[in-house]
Amino acid sequence: MIYPEKTVETTDEHRWTVMVFMVLRRLWNSARRATLCSAMGLTSQKLLVKENRRARRKAAVNFLIDSGAVYSLVPAPTLRRIGVHPYRKVDFALADGRTITRRVGDAYFEFRGEGGAAPVIFGERGDEPLLGATTLESIGLVLDPFKRRLIPMRMLLARAAS
Repeated sequence: MIYPEKTVETTDEHRWTVMVFMVLRRLWNSARRATLCSAMGLTSQKLLVKENRRARRKAAVNFLIDSGAVYSLVPAPTLRRIGVHPYRKVDFALADGRTITRRVGDAYFEFRGEGGAAPVIFGERGDEPLLGATTLESIGLVLDPFKRRLIPMRMLLARAAS
């Protein structure tokens, strides 16, 4: 699980959550991805990824939904193939305390005809595609934890009293 270094908390509960996720991630990498998702309650979803809303080149990516992650992660070769380019490097903290650097760009994510732009991490070898909170919010989706599916979020708008 990859979090921007600035947002990582150091509570014991957070460390435990991250360690559990790392174990699940290793299992996720196994050949029994679909069976594991069903048995362990992990949720995966296929989305389209494009350079921008009007782009013709696109890639269908099967993501592990991780609403605890800030950014989404897509393998770098996939992003390069559809024309997405990195514009900065960001340091991320891992569960074991190490810090890694990954390139970050912007991509357009689409699910059932609805889409939105969000930052995306250029994944390297060993990194699994993750769908993070920023992307979910940009598309207007939340994860229903009971039915393990993406549903539209209730959009709220504050309005000043007249």
